[in-house]
Amino acid sequence: MHAIVVDAHGGPGVLSYREIEDPVPGDGQVLVAVDVAGVNYIDTYIREGIYPRPLPLIPGFEGTGTVIDDPSGTIAPGTLVAWCDGFGSYAEKVCVPSDRLVAVPQGIGPAVAASMLLQGMTAHYLTHGVCRLGPGDSCVITAGAGGVGLIATRMATNLGARVITVVSSDDKEQLSRQAGADVVLRYGDDLAAQIRDATDGQGVTVAYDGVGKDTFSQLLETVAPRGTLCLFGAASGPVDPVDPQLLNSHGSLFLTRPTLADYTASAEEFGKRAQAVTRAIVDGEIDIRIGATFPLERAADAHRALQSRATTGSVVLDVTGTLHQR
Repeated sequence: MHAIVVDAHGGPGVLSYREIEDPVPGDGQVLVAVDVAGVNYIDTYIREGIYPRPLPLIPGFEGTGTVIDDPSGTIAPGTLVAWCDGFGSYAEKVCVPSDRLVAVPQGIGPAVAASMLLQGMTAHYLTHGVCRLGPGDSCVITAGAGGVGLIATRMATNLGARVITVVSSDDKEQLSRQAGADVVLRYGDDLAAQIRDATDGQGVTVAYDGVGKDTFSQLLETVAPRGTLCLFGAASGPVDPVDPQLLNSHGSLFLTRPTLADYTASAEEFGKRAQAVTRAIVDGEIDIRIGATFPLERAADAHRALQSRATTGSVVLDVTGTLHQR
C-alpha cells in the first residue's frame, strides 16, 4: 500500500509518500481501507516531535473508509465507518480499535465523515464538558474560522451562549459570522481590550484558546472572575510558564489544558460524544465545512497550508480519489 511516512522529525518536507507493507490488525483491531483521511493540527505536532512517537511513523488519526477485515467477525467487510483513533491514517489502509469505529449515517459524505469526529468531539467536550455553556454565558474562541472554531461556535450558540471569535481576515470573519458568532474580532496587541469592550468590561465565562503562545496572556485578561481559561491547542507555539498566583489576581480563575482522549476515555463517553456530533450533522444543527482537499501524496502541502493559516474549516486527504470523482 501507499502511505505517508516520517523517518525524522521536522518540517512538512519530512512527509514522504512511498509504498510500504500492509498493516496487520492486532487484538481488538479492524483493518480498514481508507477513502479520505482528516488532517488536524495534532498531526503537525507529531511530525515535528512535539508529541514524540517512535520513528518511522505514519501520521494521521482520523478518516473514513470501508472495513476489510475484522478478525473477531463482529463488523462485516464493506461496512462504511469513520474514526479518530486510528493512528497511521495517512495511508491506503489502517488498523483501528474496533470499539472506536463509528458507522457513517446516510447523508454524510466522505469528506465530512473523515473530519467530523476529532474536531466535532473536541468542540463538544469544550462546550459541553470543560464548561457547559448556557443562556447568560459568554465565550471567546480563537481561530474562529478553523475546523474546531466553526463547530464550537455553532454548538455554543445552539446552547444559548454569546460567542466572540477571533480571526485573521475579512473572509474568515464572514465564515465565523455565518456560523453564528455574535462578535468577530482581529488578532493584535489590543485583543484583550477588544474583548473587554465587547463584554462591557465584564469578561467572558470561558476563553477557548487553540492558538497558544500569541494569545494566551491576552486572554488571561479577559476572563470574568471565577471563569475558565481553556488552552486546547498551541498553533502559534507552547505558552510560557504560568505563575498560579496570576489566577488569583485575575479573579480566582480556573486554568485547564484538556485533551480529547481524557474526555472520551470510556466507551460510554466516546459513544455519547460521537453520537451527539453525527446526530447534529444529520439534523442540520452543525455544518462541517471542508476548506481544502489534497491528494494523499501532497500531505506536505496540506500541512503547509494548515500551519500558514491559509485554510478555513477542515482539511482532508483524498486517499483513493473518491472526492475527485464526486
